[in-house]
Amino acid sequence: MTDLTTLGIAAIRDGVRAGEFSAVEVAEAFVAKVAAAKPLNAFLVETPDHALAAARAADAARAAGEAPKALAGVPIGMKDLFCTKGVATTAGSHILEGFTPTYESTVSRNLWDAGAGMLGKLNMDQFAMGSSNETSAFGNVISPWRRAGGNESLAPGGSSGGSSSAVAARLCPGATGTDTGGSIRQPAAFTGISGIKPTYGRCSRWGVIAFASSLDQAGPMAVDVRDCAIMLEAMAGFDPKDATSLKLDVPAWEAGLSADLTGKRVGIPKEYRVDGMPAEIEALWQQGIAWLKDAGATIVDVSLPHTKYALPAYYIIAPAEASSNLARYDGVRYGLRDLPQGAGLQDMYAATRADGFGAEVKRRIMIGAYVLSAGFYDAYYTQAQKVRTLIARDFERAWESCDVLLTPTAPSAAFALGEKSADPIAMYLNDVFTVPSSLAGLPAMSVPGGLDSAGLPLGLQVIGKPLDEQGVLNAALAIEQRAGFTALPEAWW
Repeated sequence: MTDLTTLGIAAIRDGVRAGEFSAVEVAEAFVAKVAAAKPLNAFLVETPDHALAAARAADAARAAGEAPKALAGVPIGMKDLFCTKGVATTAGSHILEGFTPTYESTVSRNLWDAGAGMLGKLNMDQFAMGSSNETSAFGNVISPWRRAGGNESLAPGGSSGGSSSAVAARLCPGATGTDTGGSIRQPAAFTGISGIKPTYGRCSRWGVIAFASSLDQAGPMAVDVRDCAIMLEAMAGFDPKDATSLKLDVPAWEAGLSADLTGKRVGIPKEYRVDGMPAEIEALWQQGIAWLKDAGATIVDVSLPHTKYALPAYYIIAPAEASSNLARYDGVRYGLRDLPQGAGLQDMYAATRADGFGAEVKRRIMIGAYVLSAGFYDAYYTQAQKVRTLIARDFERAWESCDVLLTPTAPSAAFALGEKSADPIAMYLNDVFTVPSSLAGLPAMSVPGGLDSAGLPLGLQVIGKPLDEQGVLNAALAIEQRAGFTALPEAWW
C-alpha cells in the first residue's frame, strides 16, 4: 500500500470515500509519524485520541451510507493560537502555560464539523510575534529542510513555523495558520508548501488568541493549492461572535479552480525589487512571469508607490494593537501567576508579565505602549494609519489595470536558526513582501516555485483583489502546474 502520509488532503478525502483505505488507517499512520518526529519540535501537544475518534466516526458514517463530510477522514494540525476545548492552548508563551480552554474557536469548530480530526497543537512564535519560530517559550521549531552539504538547523519561518514544518515533513496533510504580516506565506515559502491568507474577515477570529486585531487572519497551509482551497472552504464563513466577520456565503473555491488565465492581467509592482535581493529570487520572479504568460495572462507593470513605508507602518500599528490585547495577561484570571512574598497587586502584574512574556513580546509591547502614549500618538500611530490608507489606495489603483499581482514571497530562502535573532531589524525585513497586502486586508498566497543553489525552497506570492480568493488560487494553480515542484526534505529526524 502507498505510504498514506505522503498523500494530501484531496487524495485522503477521495481515497476514504472510495474505500481504498479507511480513515482509521490514515489517522494511525499520521499519529505514528508525529510521534516519531520529536526532533522537529513542531507539536506542543499530541492528540491521537481526537484524530482517531474523528476517523472512526468517518468510517462509521461511510459504512452506514451517510453523505460524506467535506474533510471526513482527514487529520490536520492546529496552530496553538486557536483555542481548543479541553486541549491546552498556550500561544507559544509561558504566560499561558497550563491554560485549557473551556470553549472551541470558530475556525476549529468549523473544521471538526467538516469531519477533520486533530493530530495535535502546533508550536509557534510566542503570541505570533516572530519570523523564524525562535521566540516560542517551548523551544525552536526546526525546519525539516537542510542546505545541500550542510547540517545547520534552519528556520521554518514564522510565526506559523510549527504548521509549515509539520506539513513539509508530511506529519499532517494540512494545518491551520494565522497571518498578521506574513505568518502563513513566509513559512510556506521557506518549507516548500502552499499557504493562503484570505481576505480579512473571511475566517472568524473568535477563539483565536489576538496579536493585532485589525490584521490577524486565519488560513490554511497544505501540500498544494487544491488542498488549501478545500481546507479554506471548511474554515471560512460568517460568525456573529466576531464583529469583523464578513456576512458572505463561502464560495466553492475547489470547484472553481482553473489554471487557464486567458483574459487575466497580472501586475508586476516595480517597488518589490529591493536592494540586495538575491539574484535567485529575481530569476524565480521572472520565471513566474513566464509561467503566467504561458497560462494565458497578460503581464502589466504597476506601481505601488507607498510600499517602502509599509514595513515601518506595520511595526507601529501591530505592536500598538498588541500592547492593548496583551494587557489581559495579568495573573488574575488565567495562566501564569507570579506572586512574590508580600507582593501587592501591581507587583504581581509586573512579576507575572516579566516571567511570562518572552523578549520579543516585551519588545513589541514596549514599542506599542510608546507609540500610543501621550505626545507620541499623533506623531507615530496616527501617521502610520494614514500610511496604511495610502497603501490600500495604491492597491485600489493597481486593480484598475490588473486582476492579480505577482511578487516574491520572501527576500531569501530559509536562514539558519540564530543567524538573525540578534538583529530585530534584519528579522523584520523578512516580511517586506507580505506586509503591504496584510495592511490592505487583501487575499494573498504563497506557492513553491523552485529551489535555490543550496537546495532550499523559494516561493512566489500572488496577491488578489478583496474577496477574490478564487483569482488568487487560480493564478497560484497555474504557477504550481508549470513549476512542477515535487521536492521533499530528506528525513533526518
